[in-house]
Amino acid sequence: MGRGGGGGQENGAREIVSPRRANRQVFPAWAKDVAECEKHFGVNKKIGLRFYDVEKRILTYGYNDLEKHESQSIWALVLDQFNDTLVRILLVAAVISFILAWYDGEDGAEKEITAFVEPLVIFLILIVNAIVGVWQENNAERALEALKEIQSEHASVIRDGKRIANLPAKELVPGDIVELKVGDKVPADMRVLQLISSTLRIEQGSLTGESAAVNKTTKAVPEDSDIQGKRCMVFAGTTVVNGNCVCLVTQTGMETEIGKVHEQIQEASLCEEDTPLKKKLNEFGETLTKIIGVTCAVVWIINVKYFLTWDYNENGWPRNFKFSFEKCTYYFEIAVALAVAAIPEGLPAVITACLALGTRKMAQKNALVRKLPSVETLGCTTVICSDKTGTLTTNQMAVSKLVAMGSSVDSLRSFKVDGTTYNPFDGKIHDWPTEFDANLQMIAKISALCNDADIAQAEYKYMAHGIPTEAALKVLVEKMGHPEGSKFDEAPMTPKSPKSPKNDVLRCCQLWNENEPRIASLEFDRDRKSMGVIVNSRAGKKSLLVKGAVENVLERSTRIQLLDGSVLPLDQNTRKLIVDALQEMSTGALRCLGFAYKEELGEFETYDGEDHPAHALLLDPSNYPSIESDLIFVGLAGLRDPPREEVFQAIKDCRAAGIRVMVITGDNKNTAEAVCQEIGVFGPNEDISSKSLTGKQFMELKDQKGHLRQNCGLLFSRAEPGHKQEIVRLLKEDGEVVAMTGDGVNDAPALKLADIGIAMGISGTEVAKESSDMVLSDDNFSTIVSAVGEGRSIYNNMKAFIRYMISSNIGEVASIFLTAALGVPEGLLPVQLLWVNLVTDGPPATALGFNPPDKDVMKKPPRRSDDSLISAWTLFRYLVIGLYVGMATVGIFIIWYTYGSFLGIDLSGDGHTLVTYSQLTNWGQCSTWTNFTASPFTAGNQLVSFDDPCDYFKAGKVKAMTLSLSVLVSIEMFNSLNALSEDGSLLTMPPWVNPWLLLAMSVSFGLHFLILYVPFLAHVFGIVPLNLNEWFLVFVVAFPVILIDEVLKFIGRRTSGSQASTRKTAIKPKSE
Repeated sequence: MGRGGGGGQENGAREIVSPRRANRQVFPAWAKDVAECEKHFGVNKKIGLRFYDVEKRILTYGYNDLEKHESQSIWALVLDQFNDTLVRILLVAAVISFILAWYDGEDGAEKEITAFVEPLVIFLILIVNAIVGVWQENNAERALEALKEIQSEHASVIRDGKRIANLPAKELVPGDIVELKVGDKVPADMRVLQLISSTLRIEQGSLTGESAAVNKTTKAVPEDSDIQGKRCMVFAGTTVVNGNCVCLVTQTGMETEIGKVHEQIQEASLCEEDTPLKKKLNEFGETLTKIIGVTCAVVWIINVKYFLTWDYNENGWPRNFKFSFEKCTYYFEIAVALAVAAIPEGLPAVITACLALGTRKMAQKNALVRKLPSVETLGCTTVICSDKTGTLTTNQMAVSKLVAMGSSVDSLRSFKVDGTTYNPFDGKIHDWPTEFDANLQMIAKISALCNDADIAQAEYKYMAHGIPTEAALKVLVEKMGHPEGSKFDEAPMTPKSPKSPKNDVLRCCQLWNENEPRIASLEFDRDRKSMGVIVNSRAGKKSLLVKGAVENVLERSTRIQLLDGSVLPLDQNTRKLIVDALQEMSTGALRCLGFAYKEELGEFETYDGEDHPAHALLLDPSNYPSIESDLIFVGLAGLRDPPREEVFQAIKDCRAAGIRVMVITGDNKNTAEAVCQEIGVFGPNEDISSKSLTGKQFMELKDQKGHLRQNCGLLFSRAEPGHKQEIVRLLKEDGEVVAMTGDGVNDAPALKLADIGIAMGISGTEVAKESSDMVLSDDNFSTIVSAVGEGRSIYNNMKAFIRYMISSNIGEVASIFLTAALGVPEGLLPVQLLWVNLVTDGPPATALGFNPPDKDVMKKPPRRSDDSLISAWTLFRYLVIGLYVGMATVGIFIIWYTYGSFLGIDLSGDGHTLVTYSQLTNWGQCSTWTNFTASPFTAGNQLVSFDDPCDYFKAGKVKAMTLSLSVLVSIEMFNSLNALSEDGSLLTMPPWVNPWLLLAMSVSFGLHFLILYVPFLAHVFGIVPLNLNEWFLVFVVAFPVILIDEVLKFIGRRTSGSQASTRKTAIKPKSE
């Protein structure tokens, strides 16, 4: 077999990558009886497949593993990072700068060093951006790898009549006979052929969304059953929690339910879209490209006379063309400088820094962001599609209601039980009597002893081992207490006490076990729907304790136990009273368990173990109903997977924030509706007939989008992975920004497809976490609402620094444009503009990310995905500001050349030569001027002198250029104060509301002083130190930018009311 299997493996591997198997007709094994299934697959359950059949089937079906999809190569991922308009503009600018630097390098080494700074810095930015992008893209592949870890590695198989205990699950083929036992992970999709134990329970919640383990049967079900309804099938990746069985493999590999999930994750990953911010930045980049193109063309047209001249003949035709390559290159460099000025090179770095800051803030609120752009996407979420089990609920069963017998046959007592987890300290029992009466003691005893579950404390969490409903009963016992000791919540644990029991978490249960140890078990089965245990008291008296479905336990009961312990016959009135209580609890979506006992045990009165004659009766489950007859009924308990306490308020907050909440769950409809009404998705008396559908019903609707557009909460129950994915897809097509939460394998495709997938950190599967953009470390729905608020705040802050950076760039473009239009020497070098954009602007822009959030951030509706980053009025404001920046930077350049004193500030102290404005604008004709001389002047400790007087407009412009750069830096620092609020005055929102901004301004000024007063850096950037008078002039010219913007903000506030009403009028018909 080993050699045959090996050969099959080799060939099978080749077959797997052959044409898809998805078109093969699926045999509906769940709708056929056992004999038909065996016949179809050509197998007998006692013999299994023949070895030669296995080899053939491996060639036909391939191996039982999930396909590995070809991921993008590293180089393809790298190239993808340059598929961005802003990045492409930067790349072109860098290449041109590099070529020009290479060309200019022939003039001398000094020029070469300075010129190469700009292209190298831009290339460095692009490389870092690409590395970050590739790292993020690579993470996407991990979801598929995590899915493979869910698969079972080995299986117990019958082949050729022999049992193979540890066959690699990869080698399973359709038709194989597999044995499953408690704790096994199901290796493939299989039809249950035979139950070896009386019952078989499978934990399949991670695949189907069901909140409790599911009983399996051998009986066929209708062919159109959904995945939850296929009670005779077990699915790959699920776990056996109770029982043993024999199964027939029907689907393997990619044809299993988990294989379909794998396929859906892959498809969803191909449908991933850019975040709303990325789309807006791309649109901005495209607009910027056009603006840069037009502006560069205008600059060239204005200056074409300087490098291209001609005469005209008698007929008016141009002739004698003269072209100056040197001057053409000079104006080409100006165009490149214009491109550098127009592109906010620092924007990607600042956005990354702001998003990283956002991830830290969210981590403090238990939201761990796996993908940086998700921080911003959260802020514009319009719909949250939430799983129920484990997200809105705790995924921990808890008793919420206890019904005990009263003091007479016509009375019952009802107790409300608090608590939503397996923590015995979590909640209490309301209206608990001061005296622990006999009836309540019996309920506690049955709950503690007729129970196979356990609870363990791991750090701060309480984990259940075994069936969740039984674990919940043990927690109930701890809350009830014990007659020999106080209640658990009144007696804190003392692990160091030598008398403390071994398991302090279940101390009361331990006491019951010590007093009345179990000596026999009557295993649960699906027919009688109950479990029984025989216990032996210290006095040697035997009793039978039974728990199970209330109807079944009640049917086998003939008497009841009252409050004082007296036993009376169970008449029809009392029976109806109990059934009515059961009906009321079931209507509230509670799972109910009944409790009963029996003290007259007949042949079991002296039972003491396997050697007793009556032990033979326990070996045959068909005897259990007769043993569990003539019972004494004592009460019932209602259990549920309870909603998290904070969810109600969180959903209320969502509604206030304009966010719709949709619940999509695999659980049954009644349970889901009850939970939704309790947490506020639906009102207590709301008609939900049109708002609560099963996944199947929704898929059959003609107008699915119309159903999803209802402006209210919606519920989809019994939803399969494909249903969840389709709902998310339709919402996205309708323009909604969708956040999807989930914890199971069945949630993974929808998590991947949603704009932001949110997985549960504690209860979530690795598949869900790896498919998500964000993980909740506390599994708490309210954390999502906090994260949305944080996302909105971050977006507002990002708008602030984007506005700030763009306004700064408009100013730089205006400066260069005015330089070219007026014909004065170039006032700002590309390397200086790059320094301002990257370094000087960086700290204030980043600090704007620390702006405090608006108090009403979660009272406003989510922004529309097509909302512009910058409104028309804001753009006009910044065009005005930009024009002033251009005038100020060019103006101070002209002032230095043409004025010895300005506004009473003496500028003649350095001894520089004054020229007329006409001379300055025609500096290119300097060589034709007669008797023009330029005196040397001082700059710091150095003397600037000239061999050729015309160099006064080239090398001699170093002081004027320094003044222009300093004005630009100062204006941008003042402008960062303007950006604190979009339309609020600095009088109402003073700078100290964000102390980080004041610190950042200090850092930026410090960096500017560094390049001014460190000789090596001053040489690299082509600037010189300034004296006190010159700094005074800089601040006089820069400060008016605050006054101008305050006036513009005031006008904006006065007109905002009428603009708002106009917008409402315009939007209303569209929404209708």
